Amino acid sequence: MRGLRIVVPLALALALIGAGGVWLSRLTKSLDEPLHLAKPVVFNVAPGTRFARVASELAARGLIDHPRTWLLYARFKRLASAIKAGEYEIEPGTTPRALLDKLVSGQVLLHSFTIVDGWRLEDVLAALKHDPDVVATLPVSAEELMAKLGDAGVDAEGQFLPETYRFTKGTPAVELLRQAHEALKRELDAAWSNRDPSSPLRSTEELLIVASIVEKESGLPSELPKIAGLYLHRLRIGMRLQADPTVVYGLGGRYDGQLHTVDLQTDGPYNTYTRAGLPPTPISLPGAAAIRATAHPEKTDAIYFVASPKGDGSHVFSTTLEEHNAAVARYVTSLRERTGESAK
Repeated sequence: MRGLRIVVPLALALALIGAGGVWLSRLTKSLDEPLHLAKPVVFNVAPGTRFARVASELAARGLIDHPRTWLLYARFKRLASAIKAGEYEIEPGTTPRALLDKLVSGQVLLHSFTIVDGWRLEDVLAALKHDPDVVATLPVSAEELMAKLGDAGVDAEGQFLPETYRFTKGTPAVELLRQAHEALKRELDAAWSNRDPSSPLRSTEELLIVASIVEKESGLPSELPKIAGLYLHRLRIGMRLQADPTVVYGLGGRYDGQLHTVDLQTDGPYNTYTRAGLPPTPISLPGAAAIRATAHPEKTDAIYFVASPKGDGSHVFSTTLEEHNAAVARYVTSLRERTGESAK
């Protein structure tokens, strides 16, 4: 009987241990079962939120079945207090264990903001103001903006590199502009240090100004070096740039979508038909390709160019005025023919 009294409690203990092991195994298995997601879900962890609250909110949304198990696991691993605040994207197939790792490592959702090649500063500021993920609090003037970025006295036009920038929700617009400005300076410095030694340009500022004109004149990326070469050739021989985009920029809000003879004849700091040399500032935000093309232009004797009759954004380049006038005539004829066809 004494042996029986020993065996029965031992058997019960073993049974309880076995049942506990099965229960523990099932709970542990739940940590590696994908959450109930048909599509990605954005979940925000506010600053100061406790992990228990995160678990209960996910359970309330029907995304996680065993919030208590997840909480106990996080506490056992001493990770519950290590989660980072932020906006997270939870994708289908994510498990509770993997989600915990994401929260602890701070793999927050990154948004994108793109500055388009050839935009002006006003375009960038307008896009920032309409971006719901950016805190669009900006200085009241461009001068104050550049001072805040550490370049007081520098004109803000052209000072931000067209590129796609990644950021977390709630990033101040000034910080995005700081990234774009620093990227522009790095690109300019690299291009300047490796520039064609025969270039007539005397500084990175002049490189940026010419690149901004090249950007606005180009229709095809492949033509950037040749357009850059043409403008630098004009500078080298003392010819006026005669760049339509600079006149358009100088007109500002008075530009009605078409340049008129009077516009080309009216003098102003950006009228490169009436004034020699470069305009006082960039006229757009040139992309890296335009900057590099201006630093390494194609060698050319061409001093004129006009849109090609092909209508594909390409140009016809000429070395003499006679050739140029003939190219212009061909373009005008093709334009009239296309206009006539579209009107039929």
